[in-house]
Amino acid sequence: MQRRKFIKNTVAASTAFSIVPSFVMGKTHVPPSDTLYLGAFGVGGRGAGVIQGLNETQKVKFVSFCDVDDRRAAETYANFPDVKRYKDFRTVYDKHLNDMDAIMVATPDHMHASIALPFMRAKKHAYVEKPLTHNINEARLMTQVAKENGIVTQMGNQGASSDGSREAKEWIDSGIIGKVYKVDCWTNRPVWPQGVPVPQGKDRIPKGLDWDLWLGTAEMRDYNDAYLPFKWRGFWDFGTGALGDMGCHIMETPFSVLGLGYPTEAEASCTTNWVGDFVEADYSESCPASSIVRLKFNTPEHGDIALNWYDGGLLPDLPDELKDGETIGDNGGGSIFYGTRGILVCDTYSRNARLLPSTTMELLTPPKPYLKRIPGDTGGHQRNFVEGCLEGVETSSDFERSGPLTEAVLMGNLAIKAFQYKKLKEGKKLGDWDPFEYPGRRKILWDGDNMRVTNWEKANEWVKGSYRKGWELS
Repeated sequence: MQRRKFIKNTVAASTAFSIVPSFVMGKTHVPPSDTLYLGAFGVGGRGAGVIQGLNETQKVKFVSFCDVDDRRAAETYANFPDVKRYKDFRTVYDKHLNDMDAIMVATPDHMHASIALPFMRAKKHAYVEKPLTHNINEARLMTQVAKENGIVTQMGNQGASSDGSREAKEWIDSGIIGKVYKVDCWTNRPVWPQGVPVPQGKDRIPKGLDWDLWLGTAEMRDYNDAYLPFKWRGFWDFGTGALGDMGCHIMETPFSVLGLGYPTEAEASCTTNWVGDFVEADYSESCPASSIVRLKFNTPEHGDIALNWYDGGLLPDLPDELKDGETIGDNGGGSIFYGTRGILVCDTYSRNARLLPSTTMELLTPPKPYLKRIPGDTGGHQRNFVEGCLEGVETSSDFERSGPLTEAVLMGNLAIKAFQYKKLKEGKKLGDWDPFEYPGRRKILWDGDNMRVTNWEKANEWVKGSYRKGWELS
């Protein structure tokens, strides 16, 4: 389908569905309380896991599967042989818009918004994997469109449906650790190459992969095996690095517990790459091998809060209250809440909330649980979305909450890009000693309401990102 026709149809569908919901118009549908008709985009890898969780609810009927890579999708195709298959999401839009109530998007990060938004504007409920979007502007737009169209939404950060996130909020709300003034978050990611040069050379495009469609909004380049199946996460054109991959999981706890909103400032420091003695590399198109990001927030309940992020093997300071031999978090990461009366620690995905020093757990009388728990283990997050669509229950990570969370994560990435940004000094060339200047190595001041960096104009270029001609965000 031609891009122009697709955009025209998107606008028309948005108008047509502004009054009559899709389940009324779809002639093949049973009442919406019984079955959710869903189209899935990106059905291999993580997408396969989400599809399994949706299928286990026994309330989802898959209308179509869409994946640009037959190899990655093979297992899902084999498990659901009767579901229609496509490579181009625009073809699904043309053929099946009236057949579905909801979509699931689990593609690489750079395609989330471009795929989801046309269906959301046609009032289709949306489950979109984390991070919600590839840039800040897309996250703001997804949040607005979801609200304007009154659709049910869920970002795929399953820890938001965990008991741990709710338990941590109940404990902090009860005043057990007092006013929170600092949170340290960390991850074991990246577990794929970062801080690497852009792949060179042209490899044979594997059979079953549509490389042009895989690139989508990104600029055309030769296919290289170094990008797939998972290593795209380490390149800014497609992924969002370690912070984008795990920030929406690990930072979800402080967001839901403390009511964080837009950060007021961000700064970063990252690994420097060297390609020779005293010869610094310029790998700014790749996310760094490790980074530290410092975000500042202001909250009505707790006042100013510093949130610090560590990845690539870097860790926060160990609390003095930690006994010799005790560890913080788990092998995937975690978070530490510092309050005026104590310390609370959580593992990855908000699991296993506990106090420091650990001896205080013996004296703890936990507050009576009052937040609704989400039943189910790993599939509870998908079930929560399905029940939100069919029964109107509140979802754990709707875009009204996960949109601002994603913006904060991506604000951290903006600070990382600012730290990486370098310009050759006058009279210097690559390979010279000390050839670069670094104008972005500063505190980035952020006006969240107006979505603007206020103290360095160059950074505003990264707020909205860029799109290949013909793939502009509509």
